[in-house]
Amino acid sequence: MVRSLPSLLIRNAALWNGGEESRRGDLLIEGGRIIRIAPQITDAAAARVIDAKGGLLLPGLHDNHAHLAGLAARRQSVWCGPSQVCDPDALAAALASAPGQGWIRGIGYHESVMDGLPDARALDPLVPDRPLRVQHRSGRMWLLNSRALEELLATGKPPPGLEREGTRFTGRLFDEDAWLRTALSSEPPDFAEISAELASYGVTGITDMTPQNGPQMAAHFSAQRESGALLQAVVLAGTLDLMEAPTGNWSLGPVKLHLHEAELPPIDDTVALIRAAHDQGRAVAVHCVSEVELVFALAVLDEAGTITGDRIEHASIALPAMIGQIAGNGLAVCVQPHFVAERGDRYLLDVEPSSRPHLYRLASLSSAGIALAGGSDAPFASHDPWAAMRAAVSRRTADGAVIGADEALTPEQAIALYLVDPEDLSRQRILAEGAPADLCLLDRNWSEARERLVCEDVVLTLVSGKIVHDFIDKSPIQRRFR
Repeated sequence: MVRSLPSLLIRNAALWNGGEESRRGDLLIEGGRIIRIAPQITDAAAARVIDAKGGLLLPGLHDNHAHLAGLAARRQSVWCGPSQVCDPDALAAALASAPGQGWIRGIGYHESVMDGLPDARALDPLVPDRPLRVQHRSGRMWLLNSRALEELLATGKPPPGLEREGTRFTGRLFDEDAWLRTALSSEPPDFAEISAELASYGVTGITDMTPQNGPQMAAHFSAQRESGALLQAVVLAGTLDLMEAPTGNWSLGPVKLHLHEAELPPIDDTVALIRAAHDQGRAVAVHCVSEVELVFALAVLDEAGTITGDRIEHASIALPAMIGQIAGNGLAVCVQPHFVAERGDRYLLDVEPSSRPHLYRLASLSSAGIALAGGSDAPFASHDPWAAMRAAVSRRTADGAVIGADEALTPEQAIALYLVDPEDLSRQRILAEGAPADLCLLDRNWSEARERLVCEDVVLTLVSGKIVHDFIDKSPIQRRFR
């Protein structure tokens, strides 16, 4: 439940100062902002007083790369990939468990499950009597069974991205989310449930990096913010057509350029797109999950010219020379350290040994002076930032292997990934008088929290001074099983 108070006083908190021994103090909030910080505040008549009991008070965490609609839709989806689903039998069992009678929406598929990308004929035995669409874990492809093809093609013409073999449609659908939404007459999902969960992690802001975000999706974000379903502050990246929010309840972010190694766009067109974004005063955010994609991105950015705020998303494989180019062009990088934990065992099978030292770098990027930010890429990975911090520190896979030990961060560096200013990734947000009261309170000090890095330590979250998560009076066991 969201509670808006005219004033709020937090007493006896360990105030975040970058990870060193935190000073104790009180903090007074009015009008959505921090108006006073002092060792003791005794002359304020606050509507509510909260005793932090020495717990750490820090700026709220910001997820710098998420796909909120996809994350919300995941709750109505069947997981179809590792580590839960690793073979055809497990996939069939997962799909058979889908509730209801109509469409089945699967997500997270990886080629290892069925030894490649199955066509409709291969999917039909798994789900013969319901329309099925399964999303590849890259987010760029849907795999359809025959029932799905029949229903979709009955509503209109096949799109260019629907693969053919001769006169037959295979059921593999590439980069056609807009067509699919129209054919299914689907509306964007409600964000309330997932937003509340993010608040419980201490997340007070989100940068939505969905490349198709345009005016229609912007209107949905505005409505969700206006209704209170979406609690977090939002930076919205997307297309060139995306314009500043007329209501002011979200901020305009970069133009998103989603590269795909197998089908890179023409260089001249890409340079023109980057320059058009810059002419709007907007940075660009370029998706790069392979060495080839990063080489291409750096080449087109070098040709187009860069501005402050231009950024690389993922930089999944970054060779030393590329790191130098990223730093030389003043680019920031949004990293996903939890991919090592969630996908690392698969990387050890799929990625060439020569490339493994360059996977999901962290420390070497930071040492080169590159501004780093942490993002979940949810729903394609976990949206728990604390799990990502643990992965950044340990560099361990789910099975316990270590990938790139030299790329590990300290706990202070790991949490800093989520404390950057989303509109200036080179700047850390701090507790300061006049700053927005976007805050996260833990039940313990940093010297203890840094050894755990777990979301269960979060007991209070505020966005613009409004309480959006309140577990102050809950026990650790209650918080664990919330």
